[in-house]
Amino acid sequence: MSEDVGVSLRGGPNPDRVVASPLLEVAGLTVRFRVKKGLSKKSADVVHAVDDVSFAIGTGETLALVGESGSGKTTVARAVLQLNKPTAGTILFQGRNLATLQGASRRALVRDAQVVFQDPYSSLSPRMTVHDVVAEPLRAQGRMSGRELDARIVALLEMVGLGTQHLWRRPHEFSGGQCQRIAIARALALEPKLLILDEPTAALDVSVQARILVLLAALQKDLDLAYLFIAHDLAVVESVADRVAVMYLGRLVETGPAKAVLREPRHPYTVALLASVPSPDPEERSEMKVISGEVPSAIRVPSGCRFNPRCPFRMEICERVQPELHGFADLRSVACHLPDDFDVGGGQAAGSEVN
Repeated sequence: MSEDVGVSLRGGPNPDRVVASPLLEVAGLTVRFRVKKGLSKKSADVVHAVDDVSFAIGTGETLALVGESGSGKTTVARAVLQLNKPTAGTILFQGRNLATLQGASRRALVRDAQVVFQDPYSSLSPRMTVHDVVAEPLRAQGRMSGRELDARIVALLEMVGLGTQHLWRRPHEFSGGQCQRIAIARALALEPKLLILDEPTAALDVSVQARILVLLAALQKDLDLAYLFIAHDLAVVESVADRVAVMYLGRLVETGPAKAVLREPRHPYTVALLASVPSPDPEERSEMKVISGEVPSAIRVPSGCRFNPRCPFRMEICERVQPELHGFADLRSVACHLPDDFDVGGGQAAGSEVN
């Protein structure tokens, strides 16, 4: 089956974009869950899934949220979609607080934010044809019927590089890349302003990944879409993102323009993430060893900086005090106690001694 893109890529990420009037603004987002502890009904542990996360996304912009599994990326996305109730903080979408909206007003606003999931096969019903998959949101909203609906479905399929010959087939008859195109067409059916892309290429072959990324970039250019792009593959992130926000154990540790964060990282965790990316050129490989150990439990988070148990530059203050995001002139923010001139990439301090 053909994997033609069907659209061309024009332009690219704009790392110098400044968000003047955000489409989505998240401030102090905190999400905690209570889980039963043993057999007792009264005893429960608290999972610190997300703590004090803030960011903004402008129209037509891509913000990539990156980090290891368990860092809280998907929980942030679910909170934006109102699938998880925030414990604290605010989520403003198109200038309106989602927490204060009820009924039809809330549904109308949330309709402008859609999601594309990681696994294209599990996100599509095996019993439905492509026609019905793409038609489902339009029927649910009562927007179209009859010939108007059919014409809209054909237009959406053509938008993602698929033709009318696919209309009456079912998901098992398609490749993973084609299924993801169908999922994207469904997400675009209601003409959203924001797409939440939860690792949309992680389950695909590398060559298919590239085609999906080109498609997403072209759609963003043509439709002026905003993307919240959740990923752990930093090579993918660099090719699509305007800005990057790095998460570790529920907190943001570094944010800023994609090129600045990915080429000259300031936080030890960001450096370690980049060092873990394989490079075919031995001269480009980082001298810093990949961090050892695993992400600590979100139930019993470390005191002070949450990264301190795994950080090769840990200082005494790191075990006591949680660092706040500190802004720099290059539009970057970093949550770290290391001095500003510390060379985390080379592992040597400039005029400062690290224990």
